Parts: sequence; structure tokens; C-alpha cells
Amino acid sequence: MNYQITHRTLYDYAAPVTVSHHVARLEPRGTGTQVRQDYALEIFPMPALRKARTDYFGNELCFFSIQEVHRRLEITTTSRVSVSAGQPVMLESSPAWEDVKRLFRDPVSPEVVEPYEFIFDSPQVRASFELADYARESFAEDAPLLAGARELTRRICKDFKFDPKATTVATPLEEVWEKRRGVCQDFAHLGIACLRSLGLPARYVSGYLRTRPPEGRPRLVGADASHAWFAVFCPGIGWVDFDPTNDVQPAEEHITVAYGRDFGDVSPVAGILTGGGDHEVKVSVDVNPLSGNF
Repeated sequence: MNYQITHRTLYDYAAPVTVSHHVARLEPRGTGTQVRQDYALEIFPMPALRKARTDYFGNELCFFSIQEVHRRLEITTTSRVSVSAGQPVMLESSPAWEDVKRLFRDPVSPEVVEPYEFIFDSPQVRASFELADYARESFAEDAPLLAGARELTRRICKDFKFDPKATTVATPLEEVWEKRRGVCQDFAHLGIACLRSLGLPARYVSGYLRTRPPEGRPRLVGADASHAWFAVFCPGIGWVDFDPTNDVQPAEEHITVAYGRDFGDVSPVAGILTGGGDHEVKVSVDVNPLSGNF
């Protein structure tokens, strides 16, 4: 499936901003099932300084600095990507989760050093005995790792209610667990925390999801969404994605932008500024399917 994605972020400040420094993580990744064909980033006001680099996790970053007085910041990206479903993963044929867990006990072999760093707590995701108990309902003795992750995905979708008013980007996971409601970021964090509580490596994935309008209704430009899900590492296969918000395994309708330990590693736009006071942020995403090849 081919897509053109337009992501617009608008900051309106109550007071003038004299200088601001930002980092944007908005460029889709190239993966085994995703090819980035084109990408453009426009910023207004035009930055005095702008520099691109790749971060520790392989995500593409753009650092920029605006050094003129402004009360409005607009960031617009246009991306063209091609996404394929890839080879089906046989969940029941994956190794037992206990065998995978044993691979990540010190000392670890060189083959699993990279996923090893994803078994530890991160700033927004902390393991707990309570989450381990919840996860074990999906991971019976000798259960295949990926079948267990799929069942955990199903249970999170069933047990937790999607509620965009229940949380913010700063809401701690403990509060999400208590309220049993949140958004895709929260459910991705919850899945990761459950897996890490069992000693299994899991990472956060940010990206986009193609959404479909109700039957008989026109597709609304800008109505698609930034999205998040999690991935678990399976020896012999690699990282396998799961979307607990929608109870699916991501395929052709999920577009990957960045990987990290949690949301803090992949925040689309972050920065510091002088002045500004209160501000309002508006974000719109248009995921437009394209026919034919690029």
C-alpha cells in the first residue's frame, strides 16, 4: 500500500517567544516492510539553524532553532511511503516465553545485546509485580512467546477503554492502570510494562494509522491520527508488532515513524523556549492512500 502523509503541528503562544530550540522526530523509518520514498519538512518562521542526524535508536531527527520573535510556530511534514504486509508470523510456532526470558539473563550473548536494553525500566515505563501477575494470564507455562503477546494485546483492548479525555502525555502509567482507560500511548506503555515485568524485551513504536470513515460518509482530510503500539523481540524472527488499542497486528495500514524505550524517546516535537506563556497546540494528520506505484 502506498501513502502520502501530511502532518501539521501548530503552536499558538499567548505571549511573544524570543528564542526557541526544538527537535522533530517526524520522518518515517525504512524497515523490512516499509520504504520511505520522499520526505519534506517545512518550518515557519524559518529557523536560523537547522541540522539533521540519526539518534541512538536509528530514528531520523531534525534539530532547529528559531531566533526571531514569534507568537506562532508551524511545522508541516509531507511523506510518501510504501508499506507491505510482509510474511505472516506463525505465533504458535514461536519459542516458549520462558526460553526467551532465559536468553536475557546476564551474561547475554552478542546476538541479543541490542534487544537486551529493552528489558529494563525506562522513564515512563516501570515493571511491577502487579503487572507481571496481569501478564501471566496470557503467558501460561511453556506458552509460545508471540501467542502470549497476541493474547495480551486482546486483553488490554478488552479491559481498558479508549478515552482521549482521560489522560495526557504526562499521565503516569500507574494512573492508567487504576482508571482502566487512556489512549494509544497509554496502552502501548501498558503492554511494554507487562512484558518487561516478565523479563521480556519490548519497545515503543510511534507512527500513523490509516483510519476509515463510517460507511457512506466522506473521508475527512486531517482526521487520521498519530498512533502508537508496541513490539516484542522474538529470537529467530526479530521484532514483532502488536497494536493493543485496536486488537490487531500492524500490517499495511500502520506506518512506522520511530522506535524507542517509551514515548519520551520518540516524541514527534519537543523543545525549550524563552517567553510564550500559555500556548495551544493543534495537530492534524492526513494519511492519504495512493493508487499505483511511486
